[in-house]
Amino acid sequence: MDALLGALGAGEGLSRFVGGAVRDTLLGLDVQDVDIATRLMPDDVMKRLRKAGIKAIPTGIEHGTVTAILKDGPVEVTTLRRDVSTDGRRATVAFSDDWREDAARRDFTINALYADPLTGEIHDFFGGMDDLAAHHVRFIGDALTRIAEDHLRILRFFRFHARFGKGSADAEAVDACRARSRDLMALSRERIADELLKLLALPNPAPTIALMLELGIFSAVIPEIDATSLVRLEQLLANEARTTTAPDPLRRLIALAPQDTGPADDIAARLRLSNAQRKRIGTALTPNTAGPMEMLYRWGPESSADRLLLSDAEGDVIAAALTRIRASERPKLPLGGGSLVERGLSAGPVVAKALQTVERRWIDEDFPGPERVNAIADEVVGQLLDARQ
Repeated sequence: MDALLGALGAGEGLSRFVGGAVRDTLLGLDVQDVDIATRLMPDDVMKRLRKAGIKAIPTGIEHGTVTAILKDGPVEVTTLRRDVSTDGRRATVAFSDDWREDAARRDFTINALYADPLTGEIHDFFGGMDDLAAHHVRFIGDALTRIAEDHLRILRFFRFHARFGKGSADAEAVDACRARSRDLMALSRERIADELLKLLALPNPAPTIALMLELGIFSAVIPEIDATSLVRLEQLLANEARTTTAPDPLRRLIALAPQDTGPADDIAARLRLSNAQRKRIGTALTPNTAGPMEMLYRWGPESSADRLLLSDAEGDVIAAALTRIRASERPKLPLGGGSLVERGLSAGPVVAKALQTVERRWIDEDFPGPERVNAIADEVVGQLLDARQ
């Protein structure tokens, strides 16, 4: 990092840490991503990094962003900017050398803090330090204008309030988000899904989801989320706490969706979720009467946990089943169709049917070992051979 800062002229005041890294450091949180804002032009950044022997990738150079690849991870370096035009989805920018001008185009006051890398001095142009101390999430300037510039800021506001806010949400922001909620229809569904899943990954998103429902935020893009969705989410959160289960944003999205595979898959398709995610949703919502070990055998630990935590079972029943699943390896039937052919069956549908019978008895007997499975297979094959005579 020292070499990077030296190359970027931090000692001459040309570059500063900005955004989440500054915010999270001040809050005593682990810093996930480091961003640097600089007065240097993108081409100059590239030249300086290469001269210093630092790999530089022009990941978004037309918007001023160069990614420096360091041993500890990538660092995004972005030239100071001002917006020339915006349409709610993307912005046309011009480069600047004015720190305040760069700060003014950011979303929230707590995200517009800059730190001198050498002295640690904080540069705060819009009261972000006070808002951070008060756990208050507030748009920079006029909230309606900020949302008109980038519609995704509606969802970002609620996510940041859920993560950093305490008490009532900022009144001006709430009014602006409600007034412009239908702007979300102009966004790609992938961006909506990304923000929603980030919100659902937070420790307790339920109060914020409740606020969004009250304001009608979901009505334009996911109208299926309603008051009963919130009840299911709260029950899932309670089951997670009871079983010390880590937050899983997709599982929480399943709780918010209608508990029917068709409408739930419609939501998944609308949000452009992956095939693997859609399959997991379908598995979670398929009617189920299996016990914990059969669930583990058929669907694996993740989907088994989905079914249990989303079920209406009593808390102690869920906890006991999850404990058993977590302590067990996924069962594997220690016998295949070839074994049945070796016992005298003719290859074909009869083998598949016999294997299903063996499997069912193996499950019903709570997954005994190979010796018992072989005995079951002998019995099943013997009965079929006797029936032919």
